[in-house]
Amino acid sequence: MVKQRDNNRNSVSTHRCGVSCLGPLSFHTQAVGDMIRLSMGGRFAERSNENFKDGLVFSSRPLKVQEKVRLRVQNVLENWSGSLRVGFTNVPPTSRTLPLPNMAIPKLTNTPGHWAAPLSAVHCGPGSELEFWVSAGGSLYFTSNKSSQQELLTGVDLSKPLWAMIDIYGQTCSVFLLGSEKKEMFHTRKSCPVPEYLAPPDVDKDKHVPLHVQEPPSDAEMDCVVCMAEEATVTLNCGHQCLCVRCASRVIQEFGTCPLCRQTIQSPSVGGRCVLNVFHTTRHCHTVQVTS
Repeated sequence: MVKQRDNNRNSVSTHRCGVSCLGPLSFHTQAVGDMIRLSMGGRFAERSNENFKDGLVFSSRPLKVQEKVRLRVQNVLENWSGSLRVGFTNVPPTSRTLPLPNMAIPKLTNTPGHWAAPLSAVHCGPGSELEFWVSAGGSLYFTSNKSSQQELLTGVDLSKPLWAMIDIYGQTCSVFLLGSEKKEMFHTRKSCPVPEYLAPPDVDKDKHVPLHVQEPPSDAEMDCVVCMAEEATVTLNCGHQCLCVRCASRVIQEFGTCPLCRQTIQSPSVGGRCVLNVFHTTRHCHTVQVTS
């Protein structure tokens, strides 16, 4: 079960992940352009009006083929030209060095593993809602509430995981991530609400880091799905090795379940050695003890 806090109403709602859930989706908190400020749980990205560039953001997890990323343009600035650029990359956000390049086109698209295309300002006015995705044939498609489906480019490499890449450029100065959805034969899968936000001890309390959920290929090294900076060395009883030691106790105390499969956490270990004993009731986790 995933908890989500509504800051405006100061209430907590719950969401139970099922077979139709694609997992939480937000903007990646550790790979943003110099002029970008994230808020609203990492779903609202706003570029400073002092510049028309340095507005790069990426998705918090890889996207599936034909999973449509849904955005709403919040505000525009008429004193700049050009508009939003959208695309995908198979370069993980955690492997990027800061500062990021100031533009997706051509700074990133001229390097391997990046595909992006500009959108006309006609489709990016305030309140415009749009979707973009990669097809099974490796083409980048786009549609909005003001246009029909369009093919923007071809040749996207599907052999590696793909993260969404958005350049809040030119007139576009802020966007809100509405989530994602993927149509399948008998139903439509959707991303679920982003979980409550966990801030590592060395992060300013006003800059929350979300509990990202991502499941990379089984043969790949995995970063902690909370801080996305340290190596995931803690193995949970469900078999998922997805947390670093520092974040494990926070997840256990505030959630009590694996962030990937939602199974109740019991006695996680590092390298086969138990490091935490967790005592549960049917309602919540009571205590966490570290053992030698």
